[in-house]
Amino acid sequence: MSESPLLLALDLAGTFAFALNGAITGLRATRLDIVGVLTLGMMTALGGGVLRDTLIDALPPATFRYWPYLVVAAGGSLIAFFLSRPLRRLAPHIELFDAAGLSLFCVTGATKSLQYGLAVAPAVILGAVTGVGGGTIRDVLVRRVPTVLTSGLYAIPALVGAAVAVAAVRAGVYGLPAALGAALACFLIRVAGIRYNLNAPVAPETKNRQ
Repeated sequence: MSESPLLLALDLAGTFAFALNGAITGLRATRLDIVGVLTLGMMTALGGGVLRDTLIDALPPATFRYWPYLVVAAGGSLIAFFLSRPLRRLAPHIELFDAAGLSLFCVTGATKSLQYGLAVAPAVILGAVTGVGGGTIRDVLVRRVPTVLTSGLYAIPALVGAAVAVAAVRAGVYGLPAALGAALACFLIRVAGIRYNLNAPVAPETKNRQ
């Protein structure tokens, strides 16, 4: 099954955003050389899509069937490496790149899952998994607890964005406006969580330890 132009465009946009985020994270977390930055950026950018395609049996994954994925992921990582000094001004806003990648990937993950025959609930779940997959790989590689396990408004926005995308597809109104609307819903919730330090409820004993 070939990629639709809309799905490909959104996937590549999310790939670029995650590549920048992963590479900048690597530059901030430790002194990586160009190979390390390229590896971290590309793993962050491509991990969620590879996981999605593997789970829905879309093999080989789109990453290895369409050359633009590798080019965009490598390009975003190299931009972050060679423009590291100018990009330092964006360091406080690095999570916005992550939010953008999360938002776009949860939509493409859910949409592609429906195209491959998954039901509504599994498609929503896999959309969220696609969104958080790259960030989780990034966090593990830089030896920190994955954001999805520590930030309550990380998986939740991805689930919301995926659910909106699935609802639009089922209603027969899916297109660029609906896809961007679903991604925007995820993005705004995630940014609100970052801006106001919002989290999902935690167990009382966990609060006490904090």
